[in-house]
Amino acid sequence: MVTTNGTSQTNGQNGHYEIQNLDALIIGAGFGGIYQLKKFRDMGLSALAVDTASDVGGTWFWNTYPGAMSDTEAYLYRYSWDPEDLKTYPWDKHYVYQPEVLKYLKHVVERHDLRKDIRFNTTLTDAYWNEEDRIWDVKCSTGIEYRARYLVTALGLLSKQHFPDIKGIDSFQGEKYHTGAWPGEISMAGKRVGVIGNGSTGVQIITAIADKVDTLISFQRNPQYSVPSGQRAVDPEYRKKINDNYEEIWRQVKDESATAFGFKENADRPTMSVDPEERNEIFEAAWKKGGGFRFMFETFNDISTSEAANDQAAEFIKAKIRAKVKDPEKARKLMPTQMYARRPLCDAGYYEQFNRSNVEVVSLHDTPIDEITPAGIRTSDGTEHKLDMIIFATGFDAVDGNYTRIAIKGRNGVTLKDHWAPTGPTSYLGVTVPSFPNMFMILGPNGPFSNIPPAIETHVEFISDIVQAAEQKVASGSGKIPVIEAKPQAEEYWTHECDVVSRQSLFRRTDSWIFGANVPGKKKTIMFYFGGLADYRAKLRSVAKNSWEGFNIE
Repeated sequence: MVTTNGTSQTNGQNGHYEIQNLDALIIGAGFGGIYQLKKFRDMGLSALAVDTASDVGGTWFWNTYPGAMSDTEAYLYRYSWDPEDLKTYPWDKHYVYQPEVLKYLKHVVERHDLRKDIRFNTTLTDAYWNEEDRIWDVKCSTGIEYRARYLVTALGLLSKQHFPDIKGIDSFQGEKYHTGAWPGEISMAGKRVGVIGNGSTGVQIITAIADKVDTLISFQRNPQYSVPSGQRAVDPEYRKKINDNYEEIWRQVKDESATAFGFKENADRPTMSVDPEERNEIFEAAWKKGGGFRFMFETFNDISTSEAANDQAAEFIKAKIRAKVKDPEKARKLMPTQMYARRPLCDAGYYEQFNRSNVEVVSLHDTPIDEITPAGIRTSDGTEHKLDMIIFATGFDAVDGNYTRIAIKGRNGVTLKDHWAPTGPTSYLGVTVPSFPNMFMILGPNGPFSNIPPAIETHVEFISDIVQAAEQKVASGSGKIPVIEAKPQAEEYWTHECDVVSRQSLFRRTDSWIFGANVPGKKKTIMFYFGGLADYRAKLRSVAKNSWEGFNIE
Protein backbone atom coordinates (compact mmCIF):
# COMPACT_ATOMS: atom_id res chain seq x y z
CA MET A 1 0.00 0.00 0.00
CA VAL A 2 1.07 3.56 -0.69
CA THR A 3 0.86 5.48 2.58
CA THR A 4 1.12 9.16 3.43
CA ASN A 5 1.27 9.35 7.20
CA GLY A 6 2.65 12.07 9.40
CA THR A 7 1.99 15.62 10.59
CA SER A 8 3.43 19.06 9.94
CA GLN A 9 2.42 22.66 10.44
CA THR A 10 1.81 25.53 8.05
CA ASN A 11 0.28 28.96 7.99
CA GLY A 12 -2.86 28.39 5.94
CA GLN A 13 -4.57 31.03 3.86
CA ASN A 14 -7.07 31.67 6.65
CA GLY A 15 -4.79 31.09 9.61
CA HIS A 16 -2.55 28.51 11.25
CA TYR A 17 -3.30 24.87 10.38
CA GLU A 18 -1.75 21.69 11.65
CA ILE A 19 -1.42 19.32 8.70
CA GLN A 20 -2.10 15.62 9.06
CA ASN A 21 -1.37 13.26 6.18
CA LEU A 22 -3.67 10.29 5.64
CA ASP A 23 -4.52 7.68 3.11
CA ALA A 24 -8.26 8.32 3.53
CA LEU A 25 -10.54 10.81 5.23
CA ILE A 26 -14.21 9.99 5.84
CA ILE A 27 -16.76 12.73 6.47
CA GLY A 28 -19.47 11.40 8.76
CA ALA A 29 -19.68 8.80 11.53
CA GLY A 30 -23.08 7.24 11.01
CA PHE A 31 -23.88 3.83 9.51
CA GLY A 32 -21.84 4.56 6.37
CA GLY A 33 -18.84 6.29 7.92
CA ILE A 34 -18.39 3.63 10.60
CA TYR A 35 -18.32 0.77 8.09
CA GLN A 36 -16.08 2.65 5.64
CA LEU A 37 -13.57 3.36 8.42
CA LYS A 38 -13.48 -0.32 9.34
CA LYS A 39 -13.03 -1.41 5.71
CA PHE A 40 -10.15 1.00 5.08
CA ARG A 41 -8.45 -0.04 8.31
CA ASP A 42 -8.82 -3.70 7.36
CA MET A 43 -7.13 -2.85 4.03
CA GLY A 44 -4.14 -1.41 5.85
CA LEU A 45 -4.87 2.23 4.98
CA SER A 46 -4.38 5.05 7.46
CA ALA A 47 -7.87 6.48 7.80
CA LEU A 48 -9.83 8.87 9.98
CA ALA A 49 -13.50 9.80 10.19
CA VAL A 50 -14.65 13.26 11.26
CA ASP A 51 -18.11 14.36 12.35
CA THR A 52 -19.73 17.59 13.47
CA ALA A 53 -21.54 15.70 16.24
CA SER A 54 -20.05 14.86 19.62
CA ASP A 55 -20.50 11.12 19.11
CA VAL A 56 -21.26 8.51 16.48
CA GLY A 57 -24.70 7.93 15.00
CA GLY A 58 -25.12 10.31 12.08
CA THR A 59 -28.85 10.76 11.49
CA TRP A 60 -29.56 8.83 14.67
CA PHE A 61 -27.43 11.20 16.76
CA TRP A 62 -29.49 14.23 15.70
CA ASN A 63 -32.98 12.77 15.23
CA THR A 64 -33.85 12.21 18.89
CA TYR A 65 -37.43 13.46 18.69
CA PRO A 66 -40.09 11.46 20.57
CA GLY A 67 -41.18 8.36 18.65
CA ALA A 68 -38.22 8.30 16.23
CA MET A 69 -38.18 4.75 14.86
CA SER A 70 -36.72 2.85 11.93
CA ASP A 71 -39.31 1.47 9.51
CA THR A 72 -36.99 -1.49 8.81
CA GLU A 73 -37.42 -4.55 10.99
CA ALA A 74 -34.82 -4.86 13.74
CA TYR A 75 -33.11 -7.97 12.38
CA LEU A 76 -32.12 -6.02 9.24
CA TYR A 77 -31.44 -2.59 10.69
CA ARG A 78 -27.83 -3.47 11.43
CA TYR A 79 -24.65 -4.58 9.72
CA SER A 80 -24.50 -7.95 7.99
CA TRP A 81 -20.72 -8.46 8.19
CA ASP A 82 -20.36 -9.58 11.82
CA PRO A 83 -22.19 -12.95 12.03
CA GLU A 84 -21.50 -13.48 15.73
CA ASP A 85 -22.80 -10.04 16.67
CA LEU A 86 -25.87 -10.51 14.49
CA LYS A 87 -26.85 -13.56 16.51
CA THR A 88 -25.97 -12.28 19.98
CA TYR A 89 -26.78 -8.56 20.06
CA PRO A 90 -30.15 -8.08 21.80
CA TRP A 91 -33.29 -6.59 20.29
CA ASP A 92 -36.68 -7.20 21.88
CA LYS A 93 -39.11 -5.52 19.46
CA HIS A 94 -39.73 -5.91 15.74
CA TYR A 95 -38.74 -2.27 15.11
CA VAL A 96 -36.01 -0.30 16.86
CA TYR A 97 -36.37 3.19 18.25
CA GLN A 98 -33.70 5.89 18.05
CA PRO A 99 -32.05 5.21 21.43
CA GLU A 100 -31.65 1.54 20.49
CA VAL A 101 -30.12 2.34 17.08
CA LEU A 102 -27.67 4.77 18.66
CA LYS A 103 -26.75 2.25 21.36
CA TYR A 104 -26.11 -0.38 18.67
CA LEU A 105 -23.82 1.89 16.63
CA LYS A 106 -21.83 2.81 19.74
CA HIS A 107 -21.52 -0.90 20.50
CA VAL A 108 -20.13 -1.62 17.01
CA VAL A 109 -17.58 1.19 17.34
CA GLU A 110 -16.39 -0.16 20.70
CA ARG A 111 -16.42 -3.80 19.56
CA HIS A 112 -14.11 -3.01 16.64
CA ASP A 113 -12.03 -0.34 18.41
CA LEU A 114 -12.93 2.37 15.90
CA ARG A 115 -13.41 5.31 18.24
CA LYS A 116 -9.67 6.08 18.34
CA ASP A 117 -9.84 6.97 14.64
CA ILE A 118 -12.90 9.26 14.80
CA ARG A 119 -12.67 12.98 15.46
CA PHE A 120 -15.86 14.48 16.87
CA ASN A 121 -16.96 18.14 17.05
CA THR A 122 -15.13 18.55 13.75
CA THR A 123 -16.78 20.21 10.75
CA LEU A 124 -15.43 20.22 7.20
CA THR A 125 -15.04 23.85 6.16
CA ASP A 126 -13.24 23.51 2.84
CA ALA A 127 -12.05 20.67 0.62
CA TYR A 128 -10.25 20.93 -2.70
CA TRP A 129 -8.46 18.60 -5.08
CA ASN A 130 -4.74 19.44 -5.22
CA GLU A 131 -3.92 18.63 -8.83
CA GLU A 132 -0.18 18.88 -8.43
CA ASP A 133 0.10 16.56 -5.44
CA ARG A 134 -2.87 14.35 -6.50
CA ILE A 135 -4.37 14.67 -3.06
CA TRP A 136 -7.38 16.15 -1.24
CA ASP A 137 -6.67 19.12 1.04
CA VAL A 138 -9.43 19.28 3.63
CA LYS A 139 -9.67 22.05 6.22
CA CYS A 140 -11.72 21.56 9.36
CA SER A 141 -13.17 23.74 12.08
CA THR A 142 -10.62 22.43 14.59
CA GLY A 143 -7.71 24.12 12.79
CA ILE A 144 -6.45 20.88 11.30
CA GLU A 145 -5.88 20.40 7.57
CA TYR A 146 -6.05 16.80 6.47
CA ARG A 147 -4.20 15.82 3.31
CA ALA A 148 -5.78 12.59 2.10
CA ARG A 149 -5.41 10.52 -1.04
CA TYR A 150 -9.04 9.45 -0.81
CA LEU A 151 -12.04 11.46 0.39
CA VAL A 152 -15.27 9.63 1.23
CA THR A 153 -18.43 11.51 2.15
CA ALA A 154 -20.88 9.67 4.38
CA LEU A 155 -23.26 12.57 4.90
CA GLY A 156 -26.52 10.61 4.87
CA LEU A 157 -29.63 11.04 2.75
CA LEU A 158 -31.64 13.01 5.28
CA SER A 159 -29.40 15.37 7.24
CA LYS A 160 -29.85 19.00 6.13
CA GLN A 161 -33.00 20.26 7.86
CA HIS A 162 -35.59 22.04 5.77
CA PHE A 163 -37.61 24.88 7.28
CA PRO A 164 -40.60 26.10 5.27
CA ASP A 165 -40.60 29.68 4.03
CA ILE A 166 -43.39 31.03 6.20
CA LYS A 167 -43.88 34.72 6.93
CA GLY A 168 -43.04 35.58 10.53
CA ILE A 169 -41.26 32.34 11.30
CA ASP A 170 -38.72 34.18 13.47
CA SER A 171 -41.33 36.19 15.35
CA PHE A 172 -42.74 33.31 17.40
CA GLN A 173 -42.20 33.87 21.12
CA GLY A 174 -42.69 30.28 22.23
CA GLU A 175 -40.52 27.21 21.81
CA LYS A 176 -39.58 26.21 18.26
CA TYR A 177 -37.89 22.97 17.21
CA HIS A 178 -37.02 21.02 14.08
CA THR A 179 -37.24 17.26 14.48
CA GLY A 180 -33.90 16.85 12.69
CA ALA A 181 -32.07 18.82 15.40
CA TRP A 182 -33.96 17.83 18.53
CA PRO A 183 -32.33 19.28 21.67
CA GLY A 184 -33.00 16.33 23.99
CA GLU A 185 -35.52 16.06 26.81
CA ILE A 186 -38.29 18.67 26.45
CA SER A 187 -41.22 19.17 28.79
CA MET A 188 -44.52 19.18 26.91
CA ALA A 189 -46.94 18.70 29.79
CA GLY A 190 -49.71 21.28 29.80
CA LYS A 191 -48.54 22.92 26.58
CA ARG A 192 -50.32 23.79 23.35
CA VAL A 193 -48.22 22.22 20.60
CA GLY A 194 -48.45 22.69 16.84
CA VAL A 195 -46.83 20.20 14.46
CA ILE A 196 -46.19 21.33 10.89
CA GLY A 197 -45.61 18.37 8.58
CA ASN A 198 -46.98 14.86 8.44
CA GLY A 199 -44.52 12.66 6.63
CA SER A 200 -42.81 9.80 8.42
CA THR A 201 -41.40 12.07 11.13
CA GLY A 202 -44.68 13.90 11.66
CA VAL A 203 -46.59 10.62 11.92
CA GLN A 204 -44.13 9.31 14.52
CA ILE A 205 -44.00 12.41 16.70
CA ILE A 206 -47.77 12.97 16.67
CA THR A 207 -48.27 9.36 17.78
CA ALA A 208 -45.69 9.75 20.55
CA ILE A 209 -46.78 13.07 22.12
CA ALA A 210 -50.56 13.20 21.68
CA ASP A 211 -51.20 11.94 25.21
CA LYS A 212 -48.52 14.13 26.77
CA VAL A 213 -49.67 17.63 25.78
CA ASP A 214 -52.58 19.88 26.64
CA THR A 215 -53.45 20.51 22.99
CA LEU A 216 -51.97 19.15 19.77
CA ILE A 217 -52.75 20.75 16.41
CA SER A 218 -51.48 18.97 13.29
CA PHE A 219 -51.07 21.29 10.29
CA GLN A 220 -51.24 19.10 7.18
CA ARG A 221 -50.70 20.07 3.55
CA ASN A 222 -50.71 16.58 2.01
CA PRO A 223 -52.31 13.93 4.23
CA GLN A 224 -50.42 10.64 4.05
CA TYR A 225 -51.28 7.01 3.56
CA SER A 226 -49.96 5.04 6.52
CA VAL A 227 -50.38 1.39 7.49
CA PRO A 228 -49.68 -0.27 10.86
CA SER A 229 -46.05 -1.13 11.53
CA GLY A 230 -46.85 -4.36 13.30
CA GLN A 231 -44.67 -3.27 16.22
CA ARG A 232 -44.69 -5.92 18.93
CA ALA A 233 -42.40 -7.84 21.25
CA VAL A 234 -40.09 -10.47 19.76
CA ASP A 235 -40.65 -14.00 21.04
CA PRO A 236 -37.68 -16.39 21.46
CA GLU A 237 -38.82 -18.72 18.66
CA TYR A 238 -38.89 -15.84 16.17
CA ARG A 239 -35.39 -14.73 17.18
CA LYS A 240 -34.09 -18.32 16.87
CA LYS A 241 -35.59 -18.62 13.39
CA ILE A 242 -33.88 -15.40 12.32
CA ASN A 243 -30.54 -16.48 13.78
CA ASP A 244 -30.72 -19.87 12.12
CA ASN A 245 -31.39 -18.32 8.72
CA TYR A 246 -29.34 -15.12 8.75
CA GLU A 247 -27.06 -16.16 5.91
CA GLU A 248 -29.99 -16.89 3.59
CA ILE A 249 -31.84 -13.78 4.76
CA TRP A 250 -28.97 -11.49 3.80
CA ARG A 251 -28.46 -13.28 0.49
CA GLN A 252 -32.12 -12.70 -0.41
CA VAL A 253 -32.07 -9.09 0.80
CA LYS A 254 -28.99 -8.14 -1.17
CA ASP A 255 -29.14 -10.22 -4.33
CA GLU A 256 -32.79 -11.11 -4.95
CA SER A 257 -34.85 -8.26 -3.50
CA ALA A 258 -35.66 -4.87 -5.00
CA THR A 259 -36.58 -3.12 -1.75
CA ALA A 260 -34.27 -5.13 0.58
CA PHE A 261 -36.78 -5.09 3.44
CA GLY A 262 -36.67 -8.82 4.16
CA PHE A 263 -39.71 -10.05 2.28
CA LYS A 264 -40.16 -11.40 -1.22
CA GLU A 265 -41.76 -8.82 -3.48
CA ASN A 266 -44.72 -10.04 -5.49
CA ALA A 267 -43.61 -10.37 -9.09
CA ASP A 268 -46.47 -12.37 -10.57
CA ARG A 269 -49.82 -11.03 -9.33
CA PRO A 270 -51.33 -7.87 -10.83
CA THR A 271 -53.88 -6.13 -8.63
CA MET A 272 -56.70 -6.58 -11.12
CA SER A 273 -55.99 -10.29 -11.65
CA VAL A 274 -58.11 -11.22 -8.62
CA ASP A 275 -61.71 -10.40 -7.79
CA PRO A 276 -62.54 -7.61 -5.30
CA GLU A 277 -63.16 -10.02 -2.42
CA GLU A 278 -59.81 -11.77 -2.77
CA ARG A 279 -58.05 -8.46 -3.33
CA ASN A 280 -59.49 -7.13 -0.08
CA GLU A 281 -58.40 -10.28 1.76
CA ILE A 282 -54.83 -9.87 0.50
CA PHE A 283 -54.76 -6.22 1.57
CA GLU A 284 -56.25 -7.10 4.95
CA ALA A 285 -53.62 -9.77 5.60
CA ALA A 286 -50.83 -7.30 4.79
CA TRP A 287 -52.48 -4.64 6.97
CA LYS A 288 -52.52 -7.01 9.94
CA LYS A 289 -48.95 -8.18 9.30
CA GLY A 290 -47.67 -4.61 9.22
CA GLY A 291 -45.02 -2.67 7.33
CA GLY A 292 -45.33 0.08 4.71
CA PHE A 293 -43.04 -1.43 2.08
CA ARG A 294 -44.57 -4.87 2.64
CA PHE A 295 -48.08 -3.52 2.03
CA MET A 296 -47.05 -1.82 -1.20
CA PHE A 297 -44.73 -4.43 -2.69
CA GLU A 298 -45.61 -7.87 -1.23
CA THR A 299 -49.34 -7.79 -1.97
CA PHE A 300 -49.31 -7.14 -5.74
CA ASN A 301 -46.71 -6.37 -8.40
CA ASP A 302 -48.10 -3.13 -9.84
CA ILE A 303 -49.24 -0.78 -7.04
CA SER A 304 -46.33 1.58 -7.73
CA THR A 305 -46.64 1.42 -11.52
CA SER A 306 -50.35 1.12 -12.42
CA GLU A 307 -52.74 3.94 -11.60
CA ALA A 308 -55.70 1.55 -11.48
CA ALA A 309 -53.87 -0.76 -9.09
CA ASN A 310 -52.75 2.18 -7.02
CA ASP A 311 -56.34 3.37 -6.71
CA GLN A 312 -57.35 0.02 -5.21
CA ALA A 313 -54.64 0.17 -2.54
CA ALA A 314 -55.43 3.82 -1.83
CA GLU A 315 -59.15 3.14 -1.41
CA PHE A 316 -58.45 0.29 0.99
CA ILE A 317 -56.34 2.57 3.21
CA LYS A 318 -58.89 5.39 2.97
CA ALA A 319 -61.59 3.01 4.20
CA LYS A 320 -59.37 2.17 7.17
CA ILE A 321 -58.96 5.87 7.96
CA ARG A 322 -62.75 6.36 7.92
CA ALA A 323 -63.17 3.38 10.22
CA LYS A 324 -60.47 4.45 12.66
CA VAL A 325 -61.17 8.20 12.93
CA LYS A 326 -64.56 8.68 14.58
CA ASP A 327 -65.04 12.40 13.83
CA PRO A 328 -66.11 12.65 10.15
CA GLU A 329 -64.60 16.14 9.76
CA LYS A 330 -61.24 15.03 11.15
CA ALA A 331 -61.38 11.98 8.90
CA ARG A 332 -62.04 14.22 5.88
CA LYS A 333 -59.03 16.37 6.67
CA LEU A 334 -56.84 13.28 7.12
CA MET A 335 -57.93 11.76 3.82
CA PRO A 336 -55.07 11.65 1.26
CA THR A 337 -55.81 13.45 -1.99
CA GLN A 338 -52.82 12.30 -4.03
CA MET A 339 -51.79 8.89 -5.27
CA TYR A 340 -50.33 6.30 -2.92
CA ALA A 341 -46.92 6.95 -4.41
CA ARG A 342 -44.54 8.29 -1.80
CA ARG A 343 -42.14 6.41 0.43
CA PRO A 344 -44.66 4.05 2.10
CA LEU A 345 -45.23 4.89 5.76
CA CYS A 346 -46.07 2.72 8.74
CA ASP A 347 -47.10 3.72 12.25
CA ALA A 348 -47.86 2.53 15.78
CA GLY A 349 -51.35 4.02 16.19
CA TYR A 350 -51.24 7.30 14.30
CA TYR A 351 -54.84 7.66 13.14
CA GLU A 352 -56.19 6.68 16.58
CA GLN A 353 -54.59 9.78 18.10
CA PHE A 354 -57.12 11.97 16.29
CA ASN A 355 -59.91 10.40 18.35
CA ARG A 356 -58.51 12.27 21.35
CA SER A 357 -60.41 15.42 22.29
CA ASN A 358 -57.13 17.35 22.65
CA VAL A 359 -55.90 16.55 19.12
CA GLU A 360 -57.01 18.64 16.14
CA VAL A 361 -56.07 18.70 12.47
CA VAL A 362 -55.90 21.79 10.26
CA SER A 363 -56.09 21.21 6.51
CA LEU A 364 -53.69 23.56 4.76
CA HIS A 365 -55.64 22.94 1.55
CA ASP A 366 -58.73 24.45 3.20
CA THR A 367 -56.94 27.15 5.16
CA PRO A 368 -53.26 27.68 4.28
CA ILE A 369 -50.90 29.23 6.80
CA ASP A 370 -50.79 33.00 6.35
CA GLU A 371 -48.09 33.67 8.90
CA ILE A 372 -46.51 32.66 12.14
CA THR A 373 -47.25 35.24 14.81
CA PRO A 374 -45.59 35.85 18.18
CA ALA A 375 -48.41 33.86 19.77
CA GLY A 376 -48.92 31.04 17.27
CA ILE A 377 -50.01 30.32 13.70
CA ARG A 378 -52.58 32.33 11.73
CA THR A 379 -54.38 30.58 8.86
CA SER A 380 -56.12 32.13 5.87
CA ASP A 381 -59.55 32.08 7.54
CA GLY A 382 -58.24 34.57 10.11
CA THR A 383 -57.95 32.04 12.93
CA GLU A 384 -54.93 32.48 15.17
CA HIS A 385 -54.06 29.12 16.69
CA LYS A 386 -52.47 30.01 20.04
CA LEU A 387 -49.43 27.82 20.74
CA ASP A 388 -46.66 27.40 23.30
CA MET A 389 -44.51 25.28 20.99
CA ILE A 390 -44.14 24.74 17.23
CA ILE A 391 -42.51 21.55 15.96
CA PHE A 392 -41.30 21.54 12.38
CA ALA A 393 -41.55 18.00 11.03
CA THR A 394 -40.86 19.43 7.59
CA GLY A 395 -38.17 17.04 6.46
CA PHE A 396 -34.87 17.63 4.76
CA ASP A 397 -33.18 19.03 1.70
CA ALA A 398 -32.60 15.40 0.82
CA VAL A 399 -29.73 13.59 -0.92
CA ASP A 400 -27.71 16.55 -2.24
CA GLY A 401 -28.55 19.17 0.39
CA ASN A 402 -25.56 18.39 2.57
CA TYR A 403 -23.22 18.44 -0.43
CA THR A 404 -24.28 21.78 -1.83
CA ARG A 405 -23.95 23.59 1.51
CA ILE A 406 -20.25 22.74 1.92
CA ALA A 407 -17.39 23.74 -0.35
CA ILE A 408 -16.04 20.63 -2.04
CA LYS A 409 -13.98 21.68 -5.05
CA GLY A 410 -12.75 19.28 -7.71
CA ARG A 411 -10.62 19.94 -10.76
CA ASN A 412 -10.19 23.63 -11.68
CA GLY A 413 -11.87 24.70 -8.45
CA VAL A 414 -15.37 23.68 -9.60
CA THR A 415 -17.67 22.92 -6.64
CA LEU A 416 -20.21 20.12 -6.53
CA LYS A 417 -22.89 22.80 -6.34
CA ASP A 418 -21.62 24.29 -9.62
CA HIS A 419 -21.31 20.87 -11.25
CA TRP A 420 -24.91 20.07 -10.39
CA ALA A 421 -26.40 23.50 -11.05
CA PRO A 422 -27.52 22.98 -14.68
CA THR A 423 -29.48 19.73 -14.25
CA GLY A 424 -29.64 18.86 -10.57
CA PRO A 425 -27.54 16.27 -8.70
CA THR A 426 -25.94 13.58 -10.87
CA SER A 427 -23.34 10.87 -10.40
CA TYR A 428 -21.96 7.66 -11.77
CA LEU A 429 -23.59 4.78 -9.89
CA GLY A 430 -24.45 7.04 -6.96
CA VAL A 431 -20.86 6.90 -5.67
CA THR A 432 -18.70 9.30 -7.67
CA VAL A 433 -18.71 12.36 -9.92
CA PRO A 434 -16.44 13.26 -12.88
CA SER A 435 -13.86 15.99 -12.17
CA PHE A 436 -13.77 14.94 -8.49
CA PRO A 437 -10.96 12.37 -8.51
CA ASN A 438 -10.56 9.98 -5.60
CA MET A 439 -13.77 11.29 -4.01
CA PHE A 440 -16.54 8.83 -3.26
CA MET A 441 -20.04 9.24 -1.86
CA ILE A 442 -21.95 6.79 0.30
CA LEU A 443 -25.63 7.20 -0.65
CA GLY A 444 -24.86 9.87 -3.22
CA PRO A 445 -27.51 11.00 -5.74
CA ASN A 446 -28.96 8.26 -7.95
CA GLY A 447 -28.08 5.44 -5.62
CA PRO A 448 -30.61 2.63 -5.09
CA PHE A 449 -34.08 3.37 -3.72
CA SER A 450 -34.17 0.65 -1.07
CA ASN A 451 -33.66 -0.21 2.56
CA ILE A 452 -30.75 1.94 3.77
CA PRO A 453 -28.29 -0.35 5.64
CA PRO A 454 -27.90 -2.87 2.77
CA ALA A 455 -27.52 0.02 0.33
CA ILE A 456 -24.82 1.55 2.56
CA GLU A 457 -22.95 -1.75 2.72
CA THR A 458 -23.17 -2.05 -1.06
CA HIS A 459 -21.61 1.40 -1.55
CA VAL A 460 -18.91 0.93 1.07
CA GLU A 461 -17.85 -2.42 -0.39
CA PHE A 462 -17.79 -1.08 -3.95
CA ILE A 463 -15.71 1.95 -2.90
CA SER A 464 -13.32 -0.28 -0.97
CA ASP A 465 -12.96 -2.70 -3.88
CA ILE A 466 -12.11 -0.03 -6.45
CA VAL A 467 -9.63 1.61 -4.06
CA GLN A 468 -8.08 -1.81 -3.45
CA ALA A 469 -7.77 -2.34 -7.21
CA ALA A 470 -6.07 1.03 -7.64
CA GLU A 471 -3.72 0.36 -4.74
CA GLN A 472 -2.71 -2.99 -6.21
CA LYS A 473 -2.16 -1.37 -9.59
CA VAL A 474 0.18 1.18 -8.01
CA ALA A 475 2.01 -1.44 -5.97
CA SER A 476 2.96 -3.25 -9.16
CA GLY A 477 3.76 -0.08 -11.11
CA SER A 478 5.30 3.34 -10.60
CA GLY A 479 4.40 3.80 -6.94
CA LYS A 480 2.71 7.12 -7.66
CA ILE A 481 -0.52 8.07 -5.93
CA PRO A 482 -3.39 6.43 -7.89
CA VAL A 483 -6.17 8.57 -9.33
CA ILE A 484 -9.68 7.11 -9.77
CA GLU A 485 -12.17 9.21 -11.70
CA ALA A 486 -15.52 8.58 -13.34
CA LYS A 487 -15.75 9.39 -17.04
CA PRO A 488 -18.21 12.14 -18.04
CA GLN A 489 -19.97 9.80 -20.46
CA ALA A 490 -20.42 7.29 -17.62
CA GLU A 491 -22.20 9.93 -15.56
CA GLU A 492 -24.40 10.76 -18.56
CA TYR A 493 -25.22 7.08 -19.08
CA TRP A 494 -26.17 6.54 -15.44
CA THR A 495 -28.29 9.69 -15.25
CA HIS A 496 -30.16 8.55 -18.36
CA GLU A 497 -30.56 5.04 -16.94
CA CYS A 498 -32.05 6.37 -13.69
CA ASP A 499 -34.39 8.60 -15.67
CA VAL A 500 -35.61 5.78 -17.91
CA VAL A 501 -36.13 3.32 -15.05
CA SER A 502 -38.07 5.84 -12.96
CA ARG A 503 -40.49 6.73 -15.78
CA GLN A 504 -42.65 3.71 -15.04
CA SER A 505 -42.97 4.61 -11.34
CA LEU A 506 -45.95 6.56 -10.04
CA PHE A 507 -43.60 8.00 -7.42
CA ARG A 508 -42.46 10.39 -10.12
CA ARG A 509 -45.92 11.94 -10.26
CA THR A 510 -46.13 13.13 -6.65
CA ASP A 511 -44.42 16.15 -5.10
CA SER A 512 -42.17 14.11 -2.83
CA TRP A 513 -38.71 14.66 -1.33
CA ILE A 514 -37.66 11.60 -3.34
CA PHE A 515 -37.55 13.89 -6.40
CA GLY A 516 -36.61 17.09 -4.54
CA ALA A 517 -40.12 18.55 -4.71
CA ASN A 518 -40.44 19.31 -0.99
CA VAL A 519 -38.04 22.28 -1.13
CA PRO A 520 -39.39 25.39 -2.92
CA GLY A 521 -37.07 26.52 -5.69
CA LYS A 522 -35.20 23.23 -5.81
CA LYS A 523 -35.08 21.65 -9.24
CA LYS A 524 -37.30 18.57 -9.44
CA THR A 525 -35.05 15.81 -10.68
CA ILE A 526 -34.17 12.14 -10.44
CA MET A 527 -32.55 11.36 -7.07
CA PHE A 528 -32.58 7.53 -7.02
CA TYR A 529 -32.16 4.41 -9.11
CA PHE A 530 -35.55 2.68 -9.10
CA GLY A 531 -34.41 -0.65 -10.53
CA GLY A 532 -34.03 -2.26 -7.10
CA LEU A 533 -31.06 -3.17 -4.94
CA ALA A 534 -30.44 -6.63 -6.41
CA ASP A 535 -30.33 -5.26 -9.94
CA TYR A 536 -28.14 -2.36 -8.81
CA ARG A 537 -25.66 -4.73 -7.17
CA ALA A 538 -25.53 -6.80 -10.35
CA LYS A 539 -24.63 -3.67 -12.30
CA LEU A 540 -21.81 -2.90 -9.85
CA ARG A 541 -20.45 -6.41 -10.23
CA SER A 542 -20.51 -5.98 -14.00
CA VAL A 543 -18.60 -2.69 -13.74
CA ALA A 544 -15.90 -4.34 -11.64
CA LYS A 545 -15.70 -7.41 -13.87
CA ASN A 546 -15.24 -5.25 -16.96
CA SER A 547 -12.06 -3.59 -15.66
CA TRP A 548 -13.99 -0.93 -13.73
CA GLU A 549 -16.01 0.18 -16.72
CA GLY A 550 -16.77 3.89 -16.70
CA PHE A 551 -13.70 4.80 -14.63
CA ASN A 552 -10.23 6.05 -15.46
CA ILE A 553 -7.67 4.61 -13.07
CA GLU A 554 -4.28 6.21 -13.60
